Amino acid sequence: MPVSELVRFSVSLEKDLLDRFDRFCEDGRFATRSEAVRQLLRERLTATAWAADAADVAASLTLVYDHHKTRLTDKMLDLQHAHADRVVSSMHVHLDHALCLEVIVLRGPAGELQTLASELSGLKGIHQAQLVVARAADGDPHGHDHPHGHAHPHS
Repeated sequence: MPVSELVRFSVSLEKDLLDRFDRFCEDGRFATRSEAVRQLLRERLTATAWAADAADVAASLTLVYDHHKTRLTDKMLDLQHAHADRVVSSMHVHLDHALCLEVIVLRGPAGELQTLASELSGLKGIHQAQLVVARAADGDPHGHDHPHGHAHPHS
């Protein structure tokens, strides 16, 4: 494998997040922070590339955010309404006085879901975001193909 040119860049983090990352590095026995960042980036980029190759997928987007952040919930809802054809369902959970968890179930072309997830996770006030993508069933694009031997009613 050819040696790549190394490029340095800086990242601004809250102290508590950096402390947690340092514990992650220690627990994972990474030689340096850079090695840990490289691994995390490779994992994320690989997952994103796989998702982009899939046409019709189902996904869940889990967001942890500070609901006190000005207009954050309005922006989140505006984005979900703008993509109502891709949002299947959502669930909201209060974690503590400031933090909420939102799980959004999505369905559609992988690229579109990735774009929507990026738009949501990029909002200021989002603390954590994770998109889990699964290939949708082959056959009917609406997922009505039931090869496992029994049908499910659809309303």
